[in-house]
Amino acid sequence: MLMRNEKGFTLVELIVVIAILGILAATALPRFINETTNARIASVNGMSGALSSSVGVVQSAYYAAGGTGTSASMADGTTVTVGAGTGIPANTAAGIGNALSSLNGWSVAYASPVTFQPTIGGSATCEATYNTGPPVVIAVVTSTC
Repeated sequence: MLMRNEKGFTLVELIVVIAILGILAATALPRFINETTNARIASVNGMSGALSSSVGVVQSAYYAAGGTGTSASMADGTTVTVGAGTGIPANTAAGIGNALSSLNGWSVAYASPVTFQPTIGGSATCEATYNTGPPVVIAVVTSTC
């Protein structure tokens, strides 16, 4: 009597595994697409928080140095252009741009207001804005972000 000792999967087993992987991929893919939108929204909300914190830190440095002039010196040596008497960072690269330590991944349009959009997927429905008068930071996010 001859015994075969073959190892491996049958064609039916392989087809079943491929079918199961296809079903899993079809159900998981929409969730990953939704998470991309959620990540972008969280990023814009994080930028809004960073803007608010930066304004507070710059104003603190401005008042700690006497509250005069049109600039504030930060601990790392960066000079931030501010409004005289208020210490609020200006709507410029030398103002709020210098107040933020990094703008990697963000497209910035310095105007009134300054807009910060994620480099990937940013639009008018997905941005953080900064304005000096009154100092307002707004996160504009929608489901199409």
